[in-house]
Amino acid sequence: MSQEEHKTTVDLYNQYVAPTYGRFNIFPKRGEGVFLWDEDGSKFLDFSGGVAVNSLGHSSPDLLKVISNQAAELVHCSNLYQHRGQAELARLLTEEVVKINGKCFFCNSGAEANEGLIKLARKFGQISLSSTGEPRHEIVSFIGSFHGRTTGVMAATGQEKIRSGFGPLMGGFKHLPFNDVSELINGVSDNTAAILMEPIQGEGGINVASPEFLSAIQEVCRTKNILLFFDEVQCGIGRCGDLCGWRMISNDQEIKPDAISWAKGLGGGFPIGAIWIRNKSVNDLQLCDLLGPGTHGSTFGGAPLVSSVASTVIRKIIDENICDNVINMSAMINRELQSQPISFITELRGLGLMLGFQIDVNAIKGIGDFQKTNKTPALFLVELLAESGLLTVPAGSDVIRWLPPLIVKENEIMEALKIMRTVFEKINT
Repeated sequence: MSQEEHKTTVDLYNQYVAPTYGRFNIFPKRGEGVFLWDEDGSKFLDFSGGVAVNSLGHSSPDLLKVISNQAAELVHCSNLYQHRGQAELARLLTEEVVKINGKCFFCNSGAEANEGLIKLARKFGQISLSSTGEPRHEIVSFIGSFHGRTTGVMAATGQEKIRSGFGPLMGGFKHLPFNDVSELINGVSDNTAAILMEPIQGEGGINVASPEFLSAIQEVCRTKNILLFFDEVQCGIGRCGDLCGWRMISNDQEIKPDAISWAKGLGGGFPIGAIWIRNKSVNDLQLCDLLGPGTHGSTFGGAPLVSSVASTVIRKIIDENICDNVINMSAMINRELQSQPISFITELRGLGLMLGFQIDVNAIKGIGDFQKTNKTPALFLVELLAESGLLTVPAGSDVIRWLPPLIVKENEIMEALKIMRTVFEKINT
């Protein structure tokens, strides 16, 4: 056995992997459904879901089959060619997910998808001019938002902690308060080309846009000829109980985004990003055709293997009515918390299986063990839950996030709630 093989996983990470994450002392080895096992054989109930990625759970038989079959046929080819799988995925997203005419572009991550939206907004602003005849370039986003960690979408993100240390950032972004109609109306300008928003903010603490706010944004965009972009990287593809997250917030039929970004759950664990662009007239052109040859691209985007995987994920969610399970399990979680509150939890926010447990920060600050750490309340509790076999993730400093597979069962949810109650009651005594 070589010297490297004698090193622990921690040793290898410390020596060879850039320290970009505050990693937990969990070392995954294999997964099945909603469960994860580490190198030592410890079993975890995984309600982090790869951070909203594992829509169908770990090692889904359907995904294993399509990966094997497609890999044996064709893994990758250039986007200079036209393989049918990518076009079929685009049709599926357009006709059965969004259900509004448009076209799709494929990439590899949510950050890349949102970068594509920024380029679309800038391209639009070049031909849809301000009242002074100048190109429009401003993009409005919201405080608490998260759109990725590449330089463009980092500038769009409404969290200083994400942007700090990387200046000068790309200009042309304005961050307005979330769910504030008055600030929205007063904040857009003659120079605003697009509004980019998460219908449900994820990293910012699971904050759901109000129906009134969505309707107000749509009206502002309509009257001022501003593009409306929905970042559904985390809340889309069934996560909130509908293939389009915004439709779980409002049944206002007038709400029609001009573009949507996806990633995470779209591939069920396989890397993919995508944007859908509405078929909408812009002068003598169509919005969905503005990113023409030479304006944008992605070497690996929409390759045969990932297109087959993503199509399988969507098809299974639709054909097996998995969104119904999401809605039913979410309702059960809410009922259980109302009937049996959990120590240190003051509120449950979110939709479907994108849920945030608001922590009573003042109560946590009174705990002796917490006072000995420099951790946030969310991180402190998330680590305690992991020690007891439940994997969750923080959302900001004071929210615990649940993002289990969409196929999670009632008994698995009951077990997760039991672990939370037991752990939190123990530290409260």
